[in-house]
Amino acid sequence: MIDLESPRNEKVVSLRTCLVALIGVLLLIGVVWLISHFRHRQASGTASPMPASAPVASDRKDHPEPTLLYAHNLLLRKGPNFRIYVRWIRGQMVRTRQNVNPSFDDADSFVLDIEKGVIRANIGDIGNYLNAVIPKDAPLKNVSIQPQGDLLKLRGTLHKGVSLPVELIGEISAMPDGRVQFSATKINLLKIPMKGILSGFHIQISDLIHESNTPGVQISGNALLFDTQKLLPPPHIRGHLTSIRVQVPDLEVIYGGAINDETKLAQWHNFLRLRGGTLDFGKLTMHDVDLTMIDASEGPWFDLDLVHYQDQLVNGFTRITAQKGLEIYMPELDGPNSKKASPSIALKWLKDRNTTLPSDIPVKKAP
Repeated sequence: MIDLESPRNEKVVSLRTCLVALIGVLLLIGVVWLISHFRHRQASGTASPMPASAPVASDRKDHPEPTLLYAHNLLLRKGPNFRIYVRWIRGQMVRTRQNVNPSFDDADSFVLDIEKGVIRANIGDIGNYLNAVIPKDAPLKNVSIQPQGDLLKLRGTLHKGVSLPVELIGEISAMPDGRVQFSATKINLLKIPMKGILSGFHIQISDLIHESNTPGVQISGNALLFDTQKLLPPPHIRGHLTSIRVQVPDLEVIYGGAINDETKLAQWHNFLRLRGGTLDFGKLTMHDVDLTMIDASEGPWFDLDLVHYQDQLVNGFTRITAQKGLEIYMPELDGPNSKKASPSIALKWLKDRNTTLPSDIPVKKAP
């Protein structure tokens, strides 16, 4: 039994009382600090104009909305010396410069980023274009390309002190990085088969042509590598290139594992359809783009020449849709419906209501 009256026990009780009081003071200080800290954070949060996670207005400018792209049976002229045949594509028109809108008047202002599609290029056109862009001091000149079954035959003149005719036969394939590879399976020099004779010496294309000074063309061992974004004129095309094959008289390029169902494709009209984003053409800028360009000819391809598209617009028929979109029916540039552009209406004409409307304006007669 504890004797509370003893001096020793009185000291123990006193010590316990002091400890309890000290703990109480520390708890009180902690509570006061927590309340003060909470009020400070609450006040600073109230002063903030928006949560830290809220997007600022400049975010939309840093990542402008692309324009969705759909096209069927589109013959797209890329500069004066090259054209491609778009059987069908789905993708985006993406600006190349952050603060510059994609523009039909500047083919370098956008790229066509293809998700899926089938595109063809004429083999003869490819040879003609290479001859137009090859530098004068290029080691291989006077290039011609012909199909040979599933292979390609590339002929040219090799300049190594003297001019030597060379013939390369090989297969074409798609590379994982989007480039096109021509792998030689046979090399003829002066019409003598060289690969069999020189195979013991490990002679390759890179031994005959040490390097290429043509932008977009690289030599690697026994292969020629073509970067179409550097080699071909704008607008440039990019995407996941899944296959390329010879389809006489063309090369057929497949993006995104697309299927080329000719039966279904034959039922579609020829058109180019653009949706979303911003687009410049001529003096106009279209926001939240809603533009459809439709072939008004009876040909198999919608011939769109971006260099002279304004002339096609002049010859076409334009209407505004109920959704505030724009539909343009465009004839071929040199087709039977082409005509000389009419002059703009003068102020003098506007002042006299007795003058008749221009002859190419449809007039609704009064009942």
